[in-house]
Amino acid sequence: MKAVVLVGGFGTRLRPLTLTTPKQMLPILDRTMLEHVVAGLGDHGVDEVVLSLGYREDVFRDAYPGGECAGVSLTYAVEPEPLDTAGAVRFAAKAAGIDETFIVVNGDVFTDLDVTEVWNRHHEVGAECTIALTPVDDPSRFGVVPTDEKGKVLGFVEKPRRGRAPTNWVNAGTYVLEPSVLRRIDVGRKVSIERETFPAVVADGGLWAVQSDAYWVDAGTPQTYIDIQLDLIDGVRGAVHQAIADSAKIAAEAKVDHAVVMAGATIEAGAVVRDSIVLPGARVAVNAVVDGSIVGPRATVGSGAKLTGLTMLGDGAIAPAGALLDGVRIPEGP
Repeated sequence: MKAVVLVGGFGTRLRPLTLTTPKQMLPILDRTMLEHVVAGLGDHGVDEVVLSLGYREDVFRDAYPGGECAGVSLTYAVEPEPLDTAGAVRFAAKAAGIDETFIVVNGDVFTDLDVTEVWNRHHEVGAECTIALTPVDDPSRFGVVPTDEKGKVLGFVEKPRRGRAPTNWVNAGTYVLEPSVLRRIDVGRKVSIERETFPAVVADGGLWAVQSDAYWVDAGTPQTYIDIQLDLIDGVRGAVHQAIADSAKIAAEAKVDHAVVMAGATIEAGAVVRDSIVLPGARVAVNAVVDGSIVGPRATVGSGAKLTGLTMLGDGAIAPAGALLDGVRIPEGP
């Protein structure tokens, strides 16, 4: 079973963390985001993942030189230029020689969705495409998907105006596709699977959906990057995960409350870290406070500084001693 994982984006919402590292290569506790996603696919029988790459493809290759991630074989498909979602799927599938039913997932979605259920339903109804749906409070940021009582998709409304969505069931970013879908995607231009390909399949009666209220989070924003990790240490997704890495150094007089402190990080005396993520090798100095924020790899929070309101420090960045930073990003980046 093969899957295409879309990981080619620039991750602009997570800058400055993504100025040096692709979003899917950011750490989630003790593993990269990509490893969590690929491991989940492996649990459902996927034995080959095709990475649809663009931005900083070298980082992926360097991290997995043996061409394997979480026990699953990796194939790399590097877009010569951004081709949007459908274009990326077509390019990756063709590069990997996919000529049978396959899976597509967004590489920044954390979910406990039963991919096997979607796969089986796809074959039961003889669909050309089957997509997973998840319920959300505000569907205006997503592709909204009304269906009939059997799960046949009646339309595909991408990011409707607030209050105008026909349903709150939205595209969860997991698809099962027949190879015939690839012929619907033009070569040599950007093509959106949500705005062009899926509506065309709906018109031909070939798009079906599976609704699921399983855990689902788009990990592409600073807040959700924090949330998915706090959920893991809180046991929201099953077993409680370790919040503080064995190699992290926490002073006896420091306070770490509901936060993740990764490998090699240091929290000095009098410092407080709360509802936050401290990445590998970072340092939170004496009497500093990190509250609801992200300290990037090898970054330093100076003594007495206070970070609040989703402040983010990038790789090696410094928050000066005594600074009061609320919702600030260092460096600001392009």
